[in-house]
Amino acid sequence: MKIKDLSVLVLVILIVAMMIIPMPILLLDFLLMVNISLSLMILLVAMNAKEPLEFSIFPTAILLTTLFRLALNVSTTRSILSKADGGHVIETFGSFVIGGSPVVGFVVFLILVVIQFIVITKGSERVAEVAARFTLDAMPGKQMSIDADMNAGLISEQDARTRRKKVEMEADFYGAMDGASKFVKGDAIAGIIILLINVIGGFIIGMVIHGMAFAESASTFTLLSVGDGLVSQIPALLISTATGITVTRAASDGNLGSDIMNQIFQYPKLLYIVAGTIFMFGLLTPIGILLTLPVSGVLAYSAYTMQRNRKKEDLDKEQAEIEASDEDISSPEKVINLLQLDTLELEIGYGLIPLADQKQGGDILDRIVMVRRQFAMELGLVIPTIRIRDNLQLPPNEYVLKFRGNRIASGEVYLDHFLAMNKEANEEGMEGIPVIEPAFGLPAIWVSLEAKQKAELLGYMIVDPPSVIATHLTEVLKRYAYQLLRREETKELIDNLKETHPNLVDELVPNLLSVGEIQKVLQNLLREQVSIRDLAAIFETLADFAAYTKEPRVLTEYVRQSLTRQITEQYADEGVIHVLTAGATLEKGISDCIQQTEAGAHYLSMDPQTSRKITQELHEQINRVVKAGSQPIFLTSPSIRMYLKQLVDKIIPTVPVLAYTELEPDIEIQNIGVVNI
Repeated sequence: MKIKDLSVLVLVILIVAMMIIPMPILLLDFLLMVNISLSLMILLVAMNAKEPLEFSIFPTAILLTTLFRLALNVSTTRSILSKADGGHVIETFGSFVIGGSPVVGFVVFLILVVIQFIVITKGSERVAEVAARFTLDAMPGKQMSIDADMNAGLISEQDARTRRKKVEMEADFYGAMDGASKFVKGDAIAGIIILLINVIGGFIIGMVIHGMAFAESASTFTLLSVGDGLVSQIPALLISTATGITVTRAASDGNLGSDIMNQIFQYPKLLYIVAGTIFMFGLLTPIGILLTLPVSGVLAYSAYTMQRNRKKEDLDKEQAEIEASDEDISSPEKVINLLQLDTLELEIGYGLIPLADQKQGGDILDRIVMVRRQFAMELGLVIPTIRIRDNLQLPPNEYVLKFRGNRIASGEVYLDHFLAMNKEANEEGMEGIPVIEPAFGLPAIWVSLEAKQKAELLGYMIVDPPSVIATHLTEVLKRYAYQLLRREETKELIDNLKETHPNLVDELVPNLLSVGEIQKVLQNLLREQVSIRDLAAIFETLADFAAYTKEPRVLTEYVRQSLTRQITEQYADEGVIHVLTAGATLEKGISDCIQQTEAGAHYLSMDPQTSRKITQELHEQINRVVKAGSQPIFLTSPSIRMYLKQLVDKIIPTVPVLAYTELEPDIEIQNIGVVNI
């Protein structure tokens, strides 16, 4: 056995021997001081432990210290009754502490017993009992939580094993504390009984054996008995206090002292209120200002000191964060963090910073929230959060929209101006900065606040700078909406649909189509500004036709035909739709160029001359309709719709191409032109 283990065994044996073997007076004095020191040490350890398990041997320590204290009581009782001498320590407590008065000593002893037994011991016993019960009841839930974290990959198997062991140790600790608190309670009761035995027995022995007079015997043995009681009850009170602190402590990052200072004294302003209240007591009551002024002064100075220290700590913390950030950037290990890209970023020049500052009335953040909500309602797509940053390298009035670190749009606005637009481009008499409106490419002019009213009278449409940016973002994001739908976003849409249509999703994914194949179909729809909000209808169609083909473009055509009501409502105006129709020669020219691969996929293989001829004719018809102030819409047969769309995209990607089967039967179709070759 190791020396430490052997010394503990010998110590326990000696404690038991103390109850039987008489001890010299000098040794008793030494052991009484050891008892007080040991109790004080246990109290300080309990106060500095961050969580109860850091002092896991405390229940055993309670038993050993209680046994040691009772052994000392037996030895001191033997010495008092046999020799009428309790030693220098007991005599000091009996004469110096209680002033030599047995009555005062007896009252002080009773007060200590009441404090320990009724207040501290009873409370600690109850808290330990409740803590043990709740800890045992919570064990199954904690075990399940640990298993769930391990299955989810949040913790390793070793971490799970450590946490399970900690849960078991907590249960054992609180169970042991529930039992150990009974030792403290019994020790308090034993102290009262031993005192009564010493007083009564000593009084009788003093007169019968030692031949003392009545008054001398009563004074001597009462003084020694009370002194002995105080010597034993003070360490017992320290142990009871340590027990209460341990069972009432919750796990934290600091010890009891730091927690008290950080939590109770974290509001310096309240100390000013307390200081003022104490000061008013001195002014308005007979207590006197001489007593209250020092106390209120100390409280006020403490509050001032805490406020000053807190400000200094905040500054130091900010400086440390800045230094840590600089170190992270310069550290080779942190360079990998620079590879992370935000999906969408809006960079603004320093002149546009007030747009993003709500304190200065900027509402661009609210406008972006409305844009994201509009996308969810119109296209059924959740736009990622747009991060706004200032960029000192940009011109002061310029903004740039980036998609995964790449610029996709930019513009320039002036905070103290308004954008005036007029279809007739009548800028006669208007002073301002002529520009091209960024969202739709129309000629416009930035006018000052003084010229705003004049522009309105001339028929100009006036738009404020935040609206210009919001409109531009909306149109650009519509154009790139299909790129914003990645596999993660597709999986989120599928999971959201599964909550309301579990059977439909289970039938389609992954038995018929994978997440990636569904993503391609949804991207094809978004590329042509077809909303995917009715995801249930889209999945119904995919489930019907995925068994026959996996080609995303073909599946997209089937889905479009199932969304006839939605597409008709999107392009019809009061039940009428104006279209450019693909003539017979154009349809035949495209059909003859459709080829099939060995894998069964179809593609358009057209010679350059035919392609140039078709593109030129489409371009002329689109320009004619645009100049007339209408929205060009092509209508063709379902078999060539997607191939005609490929040709139209070379001219203007925003021009829609519809198939006859994608329109409701009751819609009125007005032909505004036929495209032939």
